[in-house]
Amino acid sequence: MSDGTLPAAGSRPAPRAKASGAAARRAGAPRAGAWWTGAWGTALVPAVLALGLGLWGLRRQDSMWRDESVTYQVAHRGVGQIGQLVRHVDAVHGVYYLLMHGLFAVWDDGLLTLRLPSVVATAAAAALVALTGRRLAGRRAGLWSGVTFALVPLVQMYAQEGRSYALVCALVALATYLFVRALGDGGGWRLWAGYGAAIAAAGWLHEFAVLALAAHGVTVLVSGVGRAARVGWAVAAVGAALSVAPLAVFSTGQSAQVAWLGGPGLVQCLEIAAVVALGAACAWVPGPAGRRAGAPWGAGPVTAARLGLPLLVVPTALLLAAGAYKPMYLDRYVLYSYLGLGLLMGRALDALFAHARGRAWRRRGAWCGVVLAVLALVPVSLEMRTPDSRKDDVTAVSLAVRRLAPGAGDVLFMPSRRREWRMSYPGPYLGLHDLALRRDAVRSHTLEGEEEPAPVVRERVLGARRIVALTDPQGQPLDTTAAEVVKREVLRRHFVRCDRIRVKGAQVVLYAHRGDCPDRSDRSYRPGRRTGRQQLSSARPR
Repeated sequence: MSDGTLPAAGSRPAPRAKASGAAARRAGAPRAGAWWTGAWGTALVPAVLALGLGLWGLRRQDSMWRDESVTYQVAHRGVGQIGQLVRHVDAVHGVYYLLMHGLFAVWDDGLLTLRLPSVVATAAAAALVALTGRRLAGRRAGLWSGVTFALVPLVQMYAQEGRSYALVCALVALATYLFVRALGDGGGWRLWAGYGAAIAAAGWLHEFAVLALAAHGVTVLVSGVGRAARVGWAVAAVGAALSVAPLAVFSTGQSAQVAWLGGPGLVQCLEIAAVVALGAACAWVPGPAGRRAGAPWGAGPVTAARLGLPLLVVPTALLLAAGAYKPMYLDRYVLYSYLGLGLLMGRALDALFAHARGRAWRRRGAWCGVVLAVLALVPVSLEMRTPDSRKDDVTAVSLAVRRLAPGAGDVLFMPSRRREWRMSYPGPYLGLHDLALRRDAVRSHTLEGEEEPAPVVRERVLGARRIVALTDPQGQPLDTTAAEVVKREVLRRHFVRCDRIRVKGAQVVLYAHRGDCPDRSDRSYRPGRRTGRQQLSSARPR
């Protein structure tokens, strides 16, 4: 539909006159029998684009960051061990760990197996965005919607992440597509059941997916849908929310796990505001007939703006508002909000080219603007396929440990949760005694193991000769638990720093008692000689 609207549920579409061949082509009508102009063609182009972007540089120079390392080592535990883990921590990711466990059991190709599900999920999400945009605003708008969604930098980033966020995004995209179909096709119970099931599945992969229900609720309120559609959505939404409620209630008991979260800083707030402003501007782009076809408010049929703008804004706004009680916002928690941005930008680009139709200079200008925007994304896309694009680099940390380990006999993780750096690449740590560890991660049913009480840690550290300490970069907040305070205090008072290697998101420091730093002329200790990344990571992570 060229005006970017969807008829209200239960209403009969007005009869339309048949367009002649030339007029139909100018109006964007598909040619009969041309599959590439049908729904499959609309979905295929964004899906292939997203798949290609996801496969491009997928291994990121054989690097892995700490969250992916957690996924890798937990997915390689037994089903019973994963069950024991989520009873204590990370219940919000429990279903995802089980899915990855099953995938690794069938095909274990290290980083490729770890990240490929996210690539495929992102391609599916791009296809579903295109199909949704097609139903709301026509074929060209749908195609633009899927393409722009695939090109969003944050979408590209999590398409190559061994975590659940791309899968959640794909399920919310499916739910959104079914939502639009249900509103336009009279709200059949099968569509509403599928919608509720998709949201519930997304919520079990990550409970914040249910915030999409609030966004869809806003769409229902501001659109001219009938009572049957409103009741259908309400029943499906309540059912989905109730199905995820047990996970949400249980995971609140593990909220200490994300106590490190802080509110968004000034830069992040400006980024959020810029994205919302872009979405709002796209929503108000006038349609080809000169009216504001994407105007989001007031009674009337469903439009790309009435669907896309709440999806872009509402989940993020709710998480930010919850920060008044406890900080909960991370952009990856609401990655699916970019589904809304894709719909808004697709509708706006379609309107832009419709206005340029018949005026060559306007059309050339529009294409130049699109090309320049894509070129501006190239540096960002290149950077996202390097190890420096993530918070840390587990592979680089392991290389640094390998360089310093010959001069030491013990290792200390500060804070203890940084023991996750060790679990996927344990080779360089062989021969190093973990001073603070009481029980390893598997036996303690935790992510990073259970440590000894502070007095025991103090005694062990004092009795060590040389220690490799793995810490966060300087300037990061310090944990205030008794054991962490003891580690820092003993090293400060009784040890000197012999050597330090800074890597992305971490630093590896060699400590020794005064006068006991290793002799740099010793052939077994060569901290200045670098080891190639491929030498460590050519073997699959363990």
